[in-house]
Amino acid sequence: MERKRSDRIADDIEGLIFDGTFADGDRLDEVQLASRFSVSRTPIREALQRLAQTGLVVQIPRRGVFVRQPGPVELLEMFEVMAELEAVCARLAASRISEKALTDLRDANKRCRAVVEAQDTDDYYRENERFHAILYRQSGNGFLEQECLRLQRRLQPFRRIQLRVRGRMKQSMAEHEAIVAAIEEGDGNKAADAIRQHVSVQGEKFHHLMASLKPAAE
Repeated sequence: MERKRSDRIADDIEGLIFDGTFADGDRLDEVQLASRFSVSRTPIREALQRLAQTGLVVQIPRRGVFVRQPGPVELLEMFEVMAELEAVCARLAASRISEKALTDLRDANKRCRAVVEAQDTDDYYRENERFHAILYRQSGNGFLEQECLRLQRRLQPFRRIQLRVRGRMKQSMAEHEAIVAAIEEGDGNKAADAIRQHVSVQGEKFHHLMASLKPAAE
């Protein structure tokens, strides 16, 4: 299914923020962006609203929309919480997942594997989101599912950019395999440990992530 134009524009603006074209604190002017992308202001406004949901930009009444890059401590704290929330999902899903959902999880993993071979980071991220969404739902806890989806939206641009580090997609795929295997075994603790390792950005992964964001922070 073809993606909405505003979603594609949001991805492009996100890229311009990460490559330093738009720096932290810069105002994003709708008219100038409409001219840059040769569209009306409506898809620009929709794109900025989507970015505001992730927290990458902030909308200030009567002033406009401004780039907001989280600092390293805030970013690390968010990923730390995300890893623990997903660990709870995986532990619960290991005993609660339905056979149909387990088949869907395997299928989502197959699609992830296919786009790894195609070396398409954006498609991998979209398939990766589906993979994680199944685990959120199969936790059997609606409140937990909504909290995971909320924080996932907040971290979306940062989870996507780390996939551009050389070798990270293949590593992510291997982590997926470990998660699926633990779910299939019904081993909640093993599933929790596997997804915690997958989501966490401590150590080398955090170093690579901050290096990717450095141009936009200077």
